[in-house]
Amino acid sequence: MTPGKRRAAVLGVALADCGRLDTTTPYALHAQAARRALADSGLGKDLVDGFASAGLGALAPADVAEYLGLRPTWVDSTAVGGSTWEVMAAHAADAIAAGHANAVLLVYGSTARADIRAGRRTAALSFGNRGPAQFEAPYGHTLIAKYAMAARRHMHQYGTTPAQLAGIAVQARANAAHNPHAMYRTPLTIDDVLSGPVIADPFTKLQCCIRSDGGCAVLLAAEEYVADAAKPPVWVLGAGTAVSHTAMSEWEDFTVTPAAASGRLAFERAGVAPHEIDVAELYDAFTYMTLVTLEDLGFCAKGEGGAFAADGRLTVHGDLPVNTDGGGLSACHPGMRGLFLLVEAVRQLRGEAEDGRQVRTADGAAPRLAVASGTGGWFCSSGTVVLGRD
Repeated sequence: MTPGKRRAAVLGVALADCGRLDTTTPYALHAQAARRALADSGLGKDLVDGFASAGLGALAPADVAEYLGLRPTWVDSTAVGGSTWEVMAAHAADAIAAGHANAVLLVYGSTARADIRAGRRTAALSFGNRGPAQFEAPYGHTLIAKYAMAARRHMHQYGTTPAQLAGIAVQARANAAHNPHAMYRTPLTIDDVLSGPVIADPFTKLQCCIRSDGGCAVLLAAEEYVADAAKPPVWVLGAGTAVSHTAMSEWEDFTVTPAAASGRLAFERAGVAPHEIDVAELYDAFTYMTLVTLEDLGFCAKGEGGAFAADGRLTVHGDLPVNTDGGGLSACHPGMRGLFLLVEAVRQLRGEAEDGRQVRTADGAAPRLAVASGTGGWFCSSGTVVLGRD
């Protein structure tokens, strides 16, 4: 193939064990996910010449690559929070297209929940107080407070209601009910969500992501390896990345996130429009993230996210299935969850999801187009990837 012309496909995806894992390590979860993704692809480990990892080791991704027995000649350790994995997938697709790598393995694993229970770490109330953060840290402006401020601004400016935000958590749980791997599957009502303890106004407990352990992996490879793969390819059609701010004072509009830029680029490069998307996997550390990302990706107009997300529209059988595994609100959230979005999107496009949560088009087929959009920091960064099947 001519360098710069090769298409990139996802040929393997897998989850490591997820949920409550008190006796394992993040390295073990990386290895488990990597082995399972390679087995899913039907391709050999020796094909992997690219590796991407973040969040573990003193020399990420060298530490993890060594643990996995890999000697990659292309690496990526970009760390931009929850959007890390969509950004890495974009980098990997570009590297494959340019002939700089043949097969790139993206792997993540975390024991965030177990570490807190064992006292090995504390809750991530902030990312530190260096650089621009030094001007906000003295005021106790925690991570969740930044999201809560943005949500409150949207409510003030557009009339978004607490019930509309709570409905997003209810629909995420409805999707999780059919996912045997989800941590929480018991159905919720809007009253259940709103009556819970307030964590940061307007977010109650059930509007915040769960804390779990877990991991996953995605294998991307050049198109010439598709014929040897065990599963049909899911193509990377287009991707976009963007960053916005770190200091809240530098964020021009709390109701607009960098997904507005990354989504526009991804859709343009894929040659598709938002209304053509069959399923969306969106980062949802808090309910407001789902709502505002729907707006910024162009699924509805700015300010209409609350109404758009109502009436079961986001459930597996709704008009736009969103976070079909239950998302970070109900399924799992071990930290930087963006890679889980790609895994779920690929499984939906392959038609591999369990009964009850497999999305079907009007003719009963598996979905044809999916979007995965990750968010990092407090809407500081965004990566959006459009995926499609033949």
